Amino acid sequence: MHRRHPEVAPQLLSETEEQRQLRTVLRDFYAETSGVEDLRTHLATPRGYDEALWARLAREIGVHGLAVPEEYGGSGFTFAELAVALEESGRALYCGPLLPTVVLAAHALLLSGDRTACERYLPRIADGTLTATVAGFDDGVPGVAAERGSGGWVLRGRTDFVLDGAGAELIVVRAGTPAGPRLFACEPAPDSCRRTPRRVLDETRRQALVEFRGAPATAVGEAGGTEGTAGGTEGTAGGTEGAADGAEGAVSATLDAGRAALAAEQVGGSGHALDATVAFVAQRHQFGRPIGSFQAIKHRLADVLVALEAARSASAYATACVAVASSQLPVAACAAAVVCSETFRLATAEYVQLHGGIGFTWEHPAHLYVRRARGAEVLFGTADQHRARLAGLVGPAARTAGRTATHPAA
Repeated sequence: MHRRHPEVAPQLLSETEEQRQLRTVLRDFYAETSGVEDLRTHLATPRGYDEALWARLAREIGVHGLAVPEEYGGSGFTFAELAVALEESGRALYCGPLLPTVVLAAHALLLSGDRTACERYLPRIADGTLTATVAGFDDGVPGVAAERGSGGWVLRGRTDFVLDGAGAELIVVRAGTPAGPRLFACEPAPDSCRRTPRRVLDETRRQALVEFRGAPATAVGEAGGTEGTAGGTEGTAGGTEGAADGAEGAVSATLDAGRAALAAEQVGGSGHALDATVAFVAQRHQFGRPIGSFQAIKHRLADVLVALEAARSASAYATACVAVASSQLPVAACAAAVVCSETFRLATAEYVQLHGGIGFTWEHPAHLYVRRARGAEVLFGTADQHRARLAGLVGPAARTAGRTATHPAA
């Protein structure tokens, strides 16, 4: 049963001075290095992003290692600092694989509790020399099976729409074994792993079909286990103590961290859409006055602002839950996914509509944000799926089960 009062201290929901400074640095950095024309140019390259900029983010600002413990080559901050970086990357529509590498893969390794795997991969993630992703995490029944070969574990099977699946140098795979689902680290090679890029709506976030054909892999963490799933998320990017027992616990906690990270990105994108639209309606004149002075325009922008503030609150709470390993994370992550997805959709729709005819053109950046919004809202499940999960977590059935567990005689 979930507590009536949140476990997260209110001060954790406010931005610290260090976080404000990080936001300022990143916003200036993206303004100088990642404009719309730069984005279009790099989308046409094999990797789909500026690899030099990726390296600068890791080495000059330290974004990749923000939530990685110092013992693994990171800065030892928390997910709260990483969320600031993700929000600014969402605002700039940065297309580097931060979400799959720095959030999903890094969290999966940390939550597995496997020190050997963490020591092998996390330092390279933190310094920007390794890109990584996860595969099979959202499959009910694993589409990939692991079997023991003469030289160790090998993977067979396929999983679709893997983030950065065609280019990632490390894939953390959830695969089935006779003992239950387990995590494996696979460094894909062309002869044993076929990767086919998928054509997706949001070109800034590439996805691929990954087919394992006897791909060598290394087991990570323990097999099976369900502790630490919906009811708790022990172990975070801040450390591996009390890591969720078993692969399923690590997978569930990783996906919730991914939802919190995506919510931060969506807040950043929504903020850009609102700011760009306000600037446009202030300088666009019709009938001898700025169109922003018309009441109908004010009302529409006010609706976006109210929705954005709600999204900021939902995102901040989910971020804090990841940072302190709160058992409320599943609830917070689902709520943030619903609220932030709907806000981003609204903000980008008004971004296009209130720019008039120019907002519909291919040359204008609005459609890129619309594509990001549409792709993001189904990335880790649809809003309906999140609401259904929330109903199971906090609805009448969940409360009844909690009371029964607390007072069996009742």
